Amino acid sequence: MKYFNPSFTVQLKIFAFFLLWNTSVFAALPWNTADSKVPSLAPMLEKTRPAVVNIAAKGKVNVANPLLNDPFFRFFFDIPNLPREQETESLGSGVIVDGARGLILTNHHVIEHATKIVVTLDDGRILDDVKVLGSDPASDIALIQMKAKNLVSILLADSSKLRVGDFVVAIGSPFGLKQTVTSGIVSALGRSGLGIIGNRGYEDFIQTDASINPGNSGGALVDLTGSLVGINTAIVAPSGGNVGIGFAIPINMAKSIMEQLLQYGNVKRGALGVSIQDLTPDLAKALNIQNLTGGALISEVEDGSAADKAGIKPGDIVLTMNGKAVENSSSLRNKIGLLRLGNSITLTLWRNGKVHTVRAELLAREESFVKGEDIHPRLAGASFGNVTIQGKKGKQVTVIEVDPESPAAEFVGLQEGDIIVSVNRRKVSTLGDMKAAAKNSRELLLNIQRGKQSFFIVIK
Repeated sequence: MKYFNPSFTVQLKIFAFFLLWNTSVFAALPWNTADSKVPSLAPMLEKTRPAVVNIAAKGKVNVANPLLNDPFFRFFFDIPNLPREQETESLGSGVIVDGARGLILTNHHVIEHATKIVVTLDDGRILDDVKVLGSDPASDIALIQMKAKNLVSILLADSSKLRVGDFVVAIGSPFGLKQTVTSGIVSALGRSGLGIIGNRGYEDFIQTDASINPGNSGGALVDLTGSLVGINTAIVAPSGGNVGIGFAIPINMAKSIMEQLLQYGNVKRGALGVSIQDLTPDLAKALNIQNLTGGALISEVEDGSAADKAGIKPGDIVLTMNGKAVENSSSLRNKIGLLRLGNSITLTLWRNGKVHTVRAELLAREESFVKGEDIHPRLAGASFGNVTIQGKKGKQVTVIEVDPESPAAEFVGLQEGDIIVSVNRRKVSTLGDMKAAAKNSRELLLNIQRGKQSFFIVIK
């Protein structure tokens, strides 16, 4: 289960609540056939729970020995400053979406480092012949497959029809407690920009107060008919436990990702080829825009991109995409991020006080970021991206994210925002340049620019 810790201090005050039910609320709940006067979720859950499974994933990761952070310790004991391998085990949940083929949806972070996956079914069967068909870190969705007979599939709902206030039920294995059920309502829709998945992730969460805890990741969020509306993913946990704010990936989004994972093993996203930002009141005033509060402001258009070919220009404000409102830059990014290469989109733009409509066909996405471990083991935990640096011409290879407990941070000392000027004395300006310069090299010489400083780092 992923945690989201707010930057502000959360003070939890406990009140006694009396829940007043009226006849309309009772009418909305399933009825226990044994006693028509007592509402119950049991009949629905008896049909739904067999489709929710427990997942145990075992794997290995590189971790740092804190003693090796001290250069004097390494010098006197002649110990190489290399990450060591450590076994990991994570517990999560999954949902059987196709019993005939044994397909299970879960979260990427549940099986991310897995070398072996064990699935436990509701009926007690334990299956270890499980393989990963595909995983997408950017949406935190993974698709795994197991071989078994008499599997129960869950029905998929249309999550676009969810409303704030709808009753929902979370099913999963919090803290390893299999087949735990909690209930609540949809607290909010379209939550994004939380940074739960990471700076490069696509977020469009369902927020719920149905109790979600560690181990619920990948489990089911269902409506009162037992149809799957979301995949439970993260919680707000300022004190380490549930405080009534959980997040689930809408099933429409998960289904779109699943179809690509099933077909390709990865996600082939199309690219519009623009840089976007929110339209703030100050920007609106500076651009002489009145009576316009929403939308995504186009700040840059890449040459030869889909946006360039469609006639989109810097300063345009995207109001709708395919007829649906674009509230902000995150909204547009998420909408485009779920589309495939070659998909056509229709955009409504605000330009110089007039509304324009354009069509664009999404082109192949250039490699936008690469994981450090794909370049060198000592760079594990860092992500590198091709970004435009303000005041500089062209793009630079930049550290866009660093796990503070990773080899890249603890051994190399990389920081978010560092610019990689050269690798092994070869100047790099693209991720391809960086990969080529580092290829088959056990030792790397990095020239890094950090603010106004420039220095070299040797990685062995």
